[in-house]
Amino acid sequence: MPRQLSTRTIDVVRATVPALEAHGPEITGAMYRRLFQDAHIAALFNQANQQRGTQRLALAQAVLAYARNIDNLGVLASAVERIAQKHIGYAIQPEHYPYVAKALLDAIQEVLGDAATPEIIEAWGEAYWFLADLLIEREATIRKEIEAKPGGWTDWRRFRIAGRHVEAEGIMSFDLRPEDGEAVLPHQPGQYLTLRFDLTGKPGLKRNYSISSAPGDKGYRITVKREGEASSLLHEAPVGTVLEATPPAGDFHLSEAPQRPLILLSGGVGLTPFASMMPVIAEKHRDVPVYYIHGTASPVHHALEAEMRSAGARHGNMRIEIFYESPADVANPGRISLEWLQANTPLADADIYLCGPRPFLRYLVAGLRAVGVPAGRIHYEFFGPADEQLAA
Repeated sequence: MPRQLSTRTIDVVRATVPALEAHGPEITGAMYRRLFQDAHIAALFNQANQQRGTQRLALAQAVLAYARNIDNLGVLASAVERIAQKHIGYAIQPEHYPYVAKALLDAIQEVLGDAATPEIIEAWGEAYWFLADLLIEREATIRKEIEAKPGGWTDWRRFRIAGRHVEAEGIMSFDLRPEDGEAVLPHQPGQYLTLRFDLTGKPGLKRNYSISSAPGDKGYRITVKREGEASSLLHEAPVGTVLEATPPAGDFHLSEAPQRPLILLSGGVGLTPFASMMPVIAEKHRDVPVYYIHGTASPVHHALEAEMRSAGARHGNMRIEIFYESPADVANPGRISLEWLQANTPLADADIYLCGPRPFLRYLVAGLRAVGVPAGRIHYEFFGPADEQLAA
């Protein structure tokens, strides 16, 4: 365990909150500019998030959240776990952390100028390494656990596209098999794969995709909506195309022993982790009441419907409801609403899992908290900058 932060460091870091509120994105922008002067460090990052500016803003929020909670870091425990899982996906190693430390401290000095006293730089250096050591320790533990399991591996492994299947308008599934023919690590239902596209002529291109198949040791399936560079490349890639992947990662996954009813809420292609969970629920948790509610644009955009309904039928105690924005004559027209959930599901007594577009999550997560659902029973996944989780 890292040594505890000194009282002096806690006081100094907390005193920098107003400066971070005023200049946070400027500081993180300067930090990334410095980091990316080193090509091998730049290659570790998802550059799409950099181009959109989302990573810079997310990290600014994360740094601010860290400063505000520097004397009560327990509230950030779940966010730290998510970041550690993302780092496993992107193959971040301990030797990468000093680059970030130098870039961050130099950026603070650059943006704040004379206001960044030696005392402030020293305090932020101690605070950075306290958090970095927590992450390094947790990441080492995760890697050891992965390596100890059959089919486990670390770093990047070559997979080929063994099959492709159109699932709905603009949505396609891809069966991935390891090129070496050996077993793979069975994932926890809900986890994701991180893919690297270097071997397709797109060096530095990386994306996270939820695994949409039940756990097994032969390979993985991902189900992808065409909506950007990486997804377009996948949709155009022939069978036999070779990609690279790190092991399944992510703290969003089905509990091994659910203690309450389950409410699964998905929007659009956000149903993919539930396609992994549902077969497991049907096989192992038939005594648990389950409510699966999915919303999408229309029937032609609805992927994997037959699979989900089949799992529901095998379970025997699963209610499935589908919302379509159009046409208007379906059973549930429009979008999933908090009012509908309050009237038709046991929100007060359930564990709730959500995955979908950001507006979908922002509306439902905030709504669930507002009606009194404890934060510990709201589990959600979205794919954006890892550090954004700290600010959530």
